[in-house]
Formats: sequence, C-alpha cells, structure tokens
Amino acid sequence: MSNRRAQKAAQAIREVVSMAILAELKDPRIRDVTVTYVEVSGDLRHAKVHVSVMGDETHQSLSLRGLQSAAGYLQSKISERIDLRYTPRLNFMLDQGVKRSIEVARILNEVLPQNVDHEASDDQEIPGDQEIPGKEEIPEEQEAPADEEGSPDEEDLAS
Repeated sequence: MSNRRAQKAAQAIREVVSMAILAELKDPRIRDVTVTYVEVSGDLRHAKVHVSVMGDETHQSLSLRGLQSAAGYLQSKISERIDLRYTPRLNFMLDQGVKRSIEVARILNEVLPQNVDHEASDDQEIPGDQEIPGKEEIPEEQEAPADEEGSPDEEDLAS
C-alpha cells in the first residue's frame, strides 16, 4: 500500500469527521472539539483520530466518550463520502499538543525577563547617536566655487 494513498485517505477522513462533528452531531458532550490530524494504518482498516478539546479534564474526558459512542455514526458518514474497500474503524485520542504549547509559553514567560522594551526611552542613549571622535561636522550648505568653463553664467543664458 502506498504511503501517499494512506495520507490522502487520512486527509479525507479528517475533513469528513471534522465536518460531521461540527454540523451533524447533536450530542451535548461533544463541544469545543477540533480534529487536529488522523493517522491511518497501512491497510486502511484502522484510523486514529487525534482531537483537541478546549476545557478542563472532565470536559475533555466527556467529549472523548461522546466521540467514541458516535464512532459508528461517523464511520457511516465516512463510508458515504469516501469510496474505500473497507471503512476504517475510528479510535479517538486526545491530542495534547495545544496543551503542551500553552505550558511551554507559560514557562518561557516565567524564565524570560518581562520588562524588555523594544523602544528606547528618552533617558537611554541609542547606539549610533554618539559622536565619533575625529569626525568633523560638515555645514549643510556651502557655496560651491563657480566653474568658469563648466557652468553657464547668467550673461551666457541671456544671449
């Protein structure tokens, strides 16, 4: 079995399951559920559906139980919309990726200094504004000496 075919089947299953959860499931336990990704076995008979559930632990476990009880209905939706020899058996797993990323962000906020300003205040000197020793200031406008042959005089323009 080609790996590409399994990836295409996983993508199609993810789309069907996520749309069915969003629009067709009426179970009150299944709320704030997002299908993150789907893993399909090589023979396309089993699919692990990874879901992210917003909320506390009890809400997550309730949503997982509700999804597991609706697995038969979701499998029937997959068989209606995707033409496969065997309809894959769905197994729902809680994806901890979002929870881990929030925890990493919290740890980074604790470790890194909080008062880092990207703008310099008036009291601080900005690097590059300091005077360079030995550098002379050039006046903004200096009279350029008149070139006798190169530039036309007013008399030449009048004639």
